[in-house]
Amino acid sequence: MTRKSTGKGRPRSAVLRSKGEIQAEIPLAPEKIPESVEELEGHLAAAGYLTPLLEELGDRAVCQHGRLVLARKGQRPAWALNSWQSLTLLPIQSVRDGARQLRAIQRNWVPYPVHLHRRSALLQDALPYISAKPVHFPAPPPSAPLGTFTLLDKNVVLASPRCSSIFPNGEARFEEDRVGPASRAYLKLWEALTLAGEMPTPGQRCLDLGASPGGWTWVLARLGAEVTAVDKAPLAPRVSKLQNVTALKASAFSLDPESVGTVDWVFSDIACYPEKLLELVTRWMNALPQARFVCSVKFQGPTDHSTAARFTQIPGSRLLHLHHNKHELTWIKLA
Repeated sequence: MTRKSTGKGRPRSAVLRSKGEIQAEIPLAPEKIPESVEELEGHLAAAGYLTPLLEELGDRAVCQHGRLVLARKGQRPAWALNSWQSLTLLPIQSVRDGARQLRAIQRNWVPYPVHLHRRSALLQDALPYISAKPVHFPAPPPSAPLGTFTLLDKNVVLASPRCSSIFPNGEARFEEDRVGPASRAYLKLWEALTLAGEMPTPGQRCLDLGASPGGWTWVLARLGAEVTAVDKAPLAPRVSKLQNVTALKASAFSLDPESVGTVDWVFSDIACYPEKLLELVTRWMNALPQARFVCSVKFQGPTDHSTAARFTQIPGSRLLHLHHNKHELTWIKLA
């Protein structure tokens, strides 16, 4: 249900022609304001990562509202923390009217406030309560449809009942463990496995390439998997002492896949150039075609969109910017 906006002349968002992150909204010229959003979708960048999203979208980008970029429909960009997949414009007469219109579409909504924060909060309070408790990994997150809305101005709501993320605004929150993990990198893997909807099970063999100090190895071992942790640097003692962890002192790039035998999962959080990681991943995919992969694609300096696109072309895989990622993406390929 898409409703056209009234009031063509109001300033609404920012022209997307800059490579930098725009901090303040710049009014679009009247002719730039979309009459309808039926042919558009929204992509929300994580805080601080609007630039790579704009670069990835290129000429598809039409306008922006804070970190939300409206773009012509196409392949979902990897740098979108959450994609608004079914946009609708709702002219509203009051907060009560806005809540009524949103409830008529579906029950569950969360706001993405850019400005008019008080009015956004009042609108949220007029909607059914949404519990956003942190997930207790490995429990699955809530599965009920979760829509998102934002106020473009006092009397216009931009809403999407369908979003790509199961988390509010794509922000995956977990009940953190501040004792066991050797690094905070464990949160990335928790998020990746939760979004993948599949994770290692007891008895499966996992290979953790570039494992030190052991944040990911700790996650895999806690799931009951048999983990071979590969790194020239040592694991944290509390991780290396786990019964189902075998530390292999070696370079991940020189390790021969035939030397490790059958493996169910291959993990990598190695800090290396994307091209080098792609070569490593290709070698292991050829040797272990049935294995599942979860790898961090890290960028040093400018974002290497060309190599990132090559990861997306690998059949059966997807490339994501996680809430717990920094200047990196996470590549997931299930069997």
